Amino acid sequence: MGMKAVVQEDPWIWHRRLGHLNFASMKKMQQTQMVFGLPDFSEKEGVCEGCVYGKSHREPFENEKPWRPKNPLELIHTDVCGPMQNEFIGGNKYFITFIDDYSRMCWVYFLRNKSSVISVFKKFKAFVELQSGFNLKKLRSDRGGEYTSHEFLEYCSDLGMERQLTIAYSPQQNGIAERRNRTICEMARSMTTEKKIPVKFWAEAVGTAVYLQNRCYTTSVTDKTPFEAFTGRNQV
Repeated sequence: MGMKAVVQEDPWIWHRRLGHLNFASMKKMQQTQMVFGLPDFSEKEGVCEGCVYGKSHREPFENEKPWRPKNPLELIHTDVCGPMQNEFIGGNKYFITFIDDYSRMCWVYFLRNKSSVISVFKKFKAFVELQSGFNLKKLRSDRGGEYTSHEFLEYCSDLGMERQLTIAYSPQQNGIAERRNRTICEMARSMTTEKKIPVKFWAEAVGTAVYLQNRCYTTSVTDKTPFEAFTGRNQV
């Protein structure tokens, strides 16, 4: 009684029995006698194929100083959010944002379907160029069909505008637009939930969130709000 028999069993069997637990944790369990009957894990050879495929992950992007434009509209980030579970007032189920990289100023438009992206972009481009006096030079987006259609690409090519398309399944490359849309939704959800506003007013909440963010401090623009950085005027 009292003495434990030495278990001669393949460590890999226990590795699989315990759901592919790492060997460091298994050895700790053996040393503290959390589980009786565990073999010696100090000697093991080979690689677990299940762990190679099941636990592999994408390495993080290298932290390097990103390029930043020196004037408004040199680089615009854009992304479409939706479809939403409920339609907005007016029948819209999507919204699209355009973010100026220089100032982080954001514009939002509401859409019924993604095919409207090209017409909305034309309106946005005409508006911001007239208001700012600068020309839109680069547009960064994912590879969604609304951005890669023949009509959209031909329109940008005719204007001499540079298109920057992210690599497939790499939303990090369009991170500014992705994060902004998430922040907008979180702010809109917080406001509507706290005030118990019906979901049909979601578009109004999204528009309010964008308006507020454009007039709030951001670490991306030193000592200025996005509105001040883009327009050169104090907040109103």
